[in-house]
Amino acid sequence: MLNGNHSNVTEFILTGFPGLHQEYQGLASAVLFLVYFLTLIGNGTVFYLFATDRNLHKPMYYIILNLSTCDILFSTTTLPKIISKYWFQSGTISFTACFVQMYFVHYLGSVNSFILFLMALDRYLAICYPLRYTLILKNSTIYILSITFWVVANGAPLMMVIRAYPLPYCASNIINHCYCDHIGITMLACTDRAPYGFPAFMSAMITLLGPLAFIIFSYCSIIIAVLKIADSQGRRKSLSTCSTQLIVIALYYLPRCFVYLASNVGIKFSTDIRVVIVMLYSLSPPMINPLIYCLRAKDMKDSFCKRFTRIARQKTQKVSAVTV
Repeated sequence: MLNGNHSNVTEFILTGFPGLHQEYQGLASAVLFLVYFLTLIGNGTVFYLFATDRNLHKPMYYIILNLSTCDILFSTTTLPKIISKYWFQSGTISFTACFVQMYFVHYLGSVNSFILFLMALDRYLAICYPLRYTLILKNSTIYILSITFWVVANGAPLMMVIRAYPLPYCASNIINHCYCDHIGITMLACTDRAPYGFPAFMSAMITLLGPLAFIIFSYCSIIIAVLKIADSQGRRKSLSTCSTQLIVIALYYLPRCFVYLASNVGIKFSTDIRVVIVMLYSLSPPMINPLIYCLRAKDMKDSFCKRFTRIARQKTQKVSAVTV
């Protein structure tokens, strides 16, 4: 029955950036490859620091480790295919592979949102309930919550795939995007999209806005708690511990909220602009986040500088030994 429904479409074609002139495709692919390379190097560095420095084995850094894992998986799910399109003219993706990619795109997006919720919870408890923080949020608590979020996040994306896969796809097979997502695929179905699109939209809103509501509440509570601190130095120190997470959260949510609000107030984007915006807010945070951790998170910054200094010193000693 499944084969009968979509027998006319055996593969999809990803257009990438639809309006991109051929002379700029090499540059675009080079930029995408650089983004992927920096994402792997940056998040790989986070894994290395965490594995080699026990001082980082704290709840906050376990949360960052989860986020780095999610960032690597998301970039690996989306970027290699679109890079191969421009490098090897391989823009086609099989029917099943497209749905697999769609699943991971939405699944990892959900996981990311839940991890940012966990990040906000960490700072909320640390600032508003400092005496109870170590009792409530232990490493074991982070393990349990992290595993729970990784499992629970499966639900909605899996349901999207199960409902969309059997639809009849008998017309165009061109997806105007750099990767397969629910909207891009179901728009090609030869049936009314509303019964499938609305539940997916509501699921996305719950996954996005649920954690965001708590994040807004937690940081409002943090600001109120910090303003009650009499010592100005204490206020600055408390706010600085939140700045890293706040930047990461803003990079994830602000562009998405802008796109959703713009579409609801009647601002229309061309296909080219929409794809560029989606790619920017999807792929920039995984590349930028490790830089923010290493520059803003004190323990990770100290660990990075210590190891970089040690490596530089060892190289200097080797050069000196060879010279002698």
